Amino acid sequence: MPVEAVYEPCTAGFGAPGDGASGALAASPATTPAIVVAHGFTGSADRPAVRRAARVFAQRAAVITFSFRGHGRSGGRSTVGDREVLDLAAAVAWARQLGHTRVVTVGFSMGGSVVLRHGALYTAEPVAGGAESAAGVTPVRVLEREGRIRRTGAHSDAVVSVSAPARWYYRGTAPMRRLHWVVTRPSGRLVGRYGFRTRIATEDWDHVPLSPVASVPLIAPAPLLLVHGDRDPYFPLDHPRMLAEAAGPGGAELWVERGMGHAENAADDALLARIADWATGTPPA
Repeated sequence: MPVEAVYEPCTAGFGAPGDGASGALAASPATTPAIVVAHGFTGSADRPAVRRAARVFAQRAAVITFSFRGHGRSGGRSTVGDREVLDLAAAVAWARQLGHTRVVTVGFSMGGSVVLRHGALYTAEPVAGGAESAAGVTPVRVLEREGRIRRTGAHSDAVVSVSAPARWYYRGTAPMRRLHWVVTRPSGRLVGRYGFRTRIATEDWDHVPLSPVASVPLIAPAPLLLVHGDRDPYFPLDHPRMLAEAAGPGGAELWVERGMGHAENAADDALLARIADWATGTPPA
């Protein structure tokens, strides 16, 4: 299945100002971190909010944006957070093939749940009992039965989840009830296809994916940042707090952003710059 993806090199060196040699060294993929952006449901690599995030992130790192299956110019149909973990893994693997040794995933809303599951399922080192097919791709349901796997080159070094749900099937807000109608009803999927340019799978999950809250404890030792707005109309603050609690003491950093709504559309440039600073280890200005 083809996955639409865009690579953008870092637009600023990490060397000292005016130091041409340091700037040239920093521009090398081996010394420049990469941020892989996972958009929200009905988003895509070419949506304005995703492009804006990419521009801000590119001031600190190389950036890969891509469209999940069923979105944009990618093939397939959306499974609303299930098989999308394979799309993210492909984008992370591409970043490493390009030479980046540090890769950070940043996900928004549905993408936020996907980066949490990806961080739990793909590790840098072999894990006892893990499984990997000879082709390097194992069905998601097998990976999750095993708990964690090793897939060479597909792990993230740090994870940032923005506006993510803590649990599946949440319908506690009006926007989420509308979203469930779009996903589960034939008339809703028509609205998704022609109104939001999102092609949605008609089949139910054949295996309930590892939930975000169950994924969080498996992400360590990779650092984890959780970001959530206190005016999010989709997921109230019990979701990020549940995720942070699941990570255990010191397992995650939680930013509750005052006045922020939901996901990439609500993240302003200042917040995106702070996220990029955290992701790249750059001291805040």
